[in-house]
Amino acid sequence: MSKPRPEGILIKAKKKHGCDEHASIETATIQAYSTMPIIPAKTRGIKSSTLAFPHTLKATEEAIQILAYVGGFFTAFTLDSFKRNPNARVVTEATDLEGRPLPDQPPAEPALAMRLKERHLQMIAIGGSIGTGLFVGSGSALATGGPASLIIAYGLIGMMLYCTVHALGELAVAFPIAGAFSVYSSRFIDPAWGFAMGWNYALSWLVTLPLELTAASITVSYWPGAKDTSPAAFVVIFWFVIVLINFFGVKGYGEAEFVFSIIKVIAVIGFIILGIIIAAGGVPGSPQGYLGAGYWYNPGAFHHGFKGLCSVFVTAAFSFGGTELVGLTAAETENPRKSLPSAVKQVFWRITLFYMVSLTIVGCLVPYNDPDLLNGTGSQDANASPFVIAVKNAGISVVPSIMNVVILIAVLSVGNSSVYGSSRTMAALADRGQAPKILGYIDNTGRPLVSIIVASAIGLLCFIVAAGTDVRVQAFNWMLAVSGLSSIFTWASICACHIRFRHAWKHNGHTLDELAFTSQSGYYGSWLGFIMNMLILVAQFWTAVWPVGYASETPSEIAQGFFEAYLAMPIVILFYVGFKVIKKTKFKRLADIDVTSGRREMDLPAILAEERAIQATWPWWKKWWNIAF
Repeated sequence: MSKPRPEGILIKAKKKHGCDEHASIETATIQAYSTMPIIPAKTRGIKSSTLAFPHTLKATEEAIQILAYVGGFFTAFTLDSFKRNPNARVVTEATDLEGRPLPDQPPAEPALAMRLKERHLQMIAIGGSIGTGLFVGSGSALATGGPASLIIAYGLIGMMLYCTVHALGELAVAFPIAGAFSVYSSRFIDPAWGFAMGWNYALSWLVTLPLELTAASITVSYWPGAKDTSPAAFVVIFWFVIVLINFFGVKGYGEAEFVFSIIKVIAVIGFIILGIIIAAGGVPGSPQGYLGAGYWYNPGAFHHGFKGLCSVFVTAAFSFGGTELVGLTAAETENPRKSLPSAVKQVFWRITLFYMVSLTIVGCLVPYNDPDLLNGTGSQDANASPFVIAVKNAGISVVPSIMNVVILIAVLSVGNSSVYGSSRTMAALADRGQAPKILGYIDNTGRPLVSIIVASAIGLLCFIVAAGTDVRVQAFNWMLAVSGLSSIFTWASICACHIRFRHAWKHNGHTLDELAFTSQSGYYGSWLGFIMNMLILVAQFWTAVWPVGYASETPSEIAQGFFEAYLAMPIVILFYVGFKVIKKTKFKRLADIDVTSGRREMDLPAILAEERAIQATWPWWKKWWNIAF
């Protein structure tokens, strides 16, 4: 039986409680409250600041549904909603730099509304970071290294990321703290490193928005009718849509990503099926006929040898960027202990299906020397997408347009995530005194309002599209340089934090049975992830100093290419050293690491014992299903 629509519930409730049917939502709610005896909501298990209809449980549930719907969407743009909540913080409890609650707690309300549900997390985990990195960036990777390098690099990066996300899942379930990455680094490694990681992550997302917006405008230019229109016109539309979504708060972000991810998942599965048909020669009238794995032999499986493979490693790492958002959403999740483990497990299937299978098919359908791969204006040019080229080369006229629509949606999805990720990180940094205090401004609906406005304003850099192709590409390269290695630093830091946490957990006499969720790859998986991230940094340094074809480049071009590829490194070092010198922080010793503060459920052992007793009675197939999903 389907649930009643919120609008229907609202009309029904208005009539039931004697309210004017044409009254505004706020007026109707006040009228309903004023004509009925009211009881404190805390007796019904609701926040103490809320009031509930007392007549029946059904009436109470009706009111909750109305107010939740109203509070989530319709009141997001009232004048009162933008006012500062003086007691609100990014975290429910006031904490120090390491996430430990302060002894004297000032008045507080949960600032970030815990409205993300399990279905939101599932889709964010499965399809949240599928964007131009997969649909477009994989084309430049294929042109640089060939199909074999593409599969090897994406496979190894996927293995590393599987270990990293599981390590993050274990930490996030144990300590669901806003601004998770910087807090974990401060708590388990060094407060100065936490400061550097927080700003590294915030900056990477801040420059992502203008990049993705311009990529969207270039994607639209695929259609003939849009080529004569200024790209700045499309940029305005896309910018407005992304900002509007984020002004609806975390609920808006969650619902938008839920829809975007479903579309991307369906598109990738559809491409896989169509790609198999094309490779098998099943498209009537196709000029290619049967392809099989012919392009692996001619022009070949590898291009530019081992250096080409190393170059693809870097591109592959960028393509997986954003996967760690699952950990950032922990603070805005209703029940991270139940929803996060399932979402973390989905990452394996996303890596396997959406990256490995689809890119294997791409390698069979598009040769690495295809002119369209080489003639794109940059990694943001959807016309250089191997997904579009594969279908176009098969002589199918309609599907390329459909794939471009999907790429456009993916671009908007990543832009949406960039505002969410950067605003939450900046607000968390401000909350702990590591950023200007104004960035911690939380309004009455729980939005980090100033941080959202700052992230949106930086997105206006996308108007560089009106300056011409040469200026745009150069500006983009430097913006990419700021965020280029940020994901590598973030992932390596997560693995290092997990390793340190496990040591400290054991040092304090705890066992793994006391944890609600443990990483499937375990302690050694985090070591594997950390070492692989270090190797990627080494490979990036090598390809930055001696890039493919460096013999034909001038010294100034090589120097520019190095900083475009490695600029993130000096930025991170500057943040780390500067904070360490000013604050005189020290590296954390095991005895100094706190592994108890900040855990959301303190009666966890009893809860886990009950859940494990129930799981022991499950049939074998259900146990395996729980491990996999």
